[in-house]
Amino acid sequence: MRRETQNVLLVLLGGALLKIALNGQYLRYVKPSFLPFLIAAAVVMLGLAFVAIAQDIIRMRHKDKPAPVPVCAEGAEPAAADHDHGHDHGKSRSPWFLLLPVLTIFLIAPPALGAASVNPNDTRTVTEPAKRNGSANFEPLPAGPVIPMKMTDFLTRVVWDDSGTLNGREVRLTGFMYRDKGVSYLTRMVIGCCAADAQPMKVRLDGPRAGEVKEIPMDSWLELTGKVQPGTATEANAYTPAFDVSEIKPIPAPAEQYES
Repeated sequence: MRRETQNVLLVLLGGALLKIALNGQYLRYVKPSFLPFLIAAAVVMLGLAFVAIAQDIIRMRHKDKPAPVPVCAEGAEPAAADHDHGHDHGKSRSPWFLLLPVLTIFLIAPPALGAASVNPNDTRTVTEPAKRNGSANFEPLPAGPVIPMKMTDFLTRVVWDDSGTLNGREVRLTGFMYRDKGVSYLTRMVIGCCAADAQPMKVRLDGPRAGEVKEIPMDSWLELTGKVQPGTATEANAYTPAFDVSEIKPIPAPAEQYES
């Protein structure tokens, strides 16, 4: 790959990385805690590119200076000029394919993973927390008529809290609409590092108001209030509890669409 190509690619890659870091689009790919590393990587790429460009400019200026005329012995032939016909020998054009992800970020900005990424046959579930005396230990729930909870915290407590502290409590969950075989779910994608390891966490919507969500398009973001149906999260249904919906509130997609 020519030096000029390397410099252009570094500038574009660094610029694209800095762009998604500053405008928040990086949250579609990685966790929020990765922001300092993305900015640092972008600065390093741009710094390397600008240093290389400056070195090339200096080298070209020196090259433009007239070279000293070589003194040859009497009757000796001058040395042959360096082999340079102004074309490349077998240089690959494949490095230019590195521009594809850059152009994708600049022009398209792919959205975060949604309903189309949910595999109905996925049997993964929430991570089991540390146990003591055969039962998981959780912090007491806050007071108040409605408890806002992350999907992962809610499912972890439903599955592993043998004392049933969520039973009868009103909970507010946020997620997007997913539907499979006529059954509606409130879903949230959870990542450990980046979008590549995302897995869906969901609750099955039930109760008298569950029929109202059947008209809501998939991928629509909702804030739902309701109660868990005790004993509905089992190994047979991949620990997906039923959630009796009491309040439905459409919301815009949040800036952080993944949980971690």
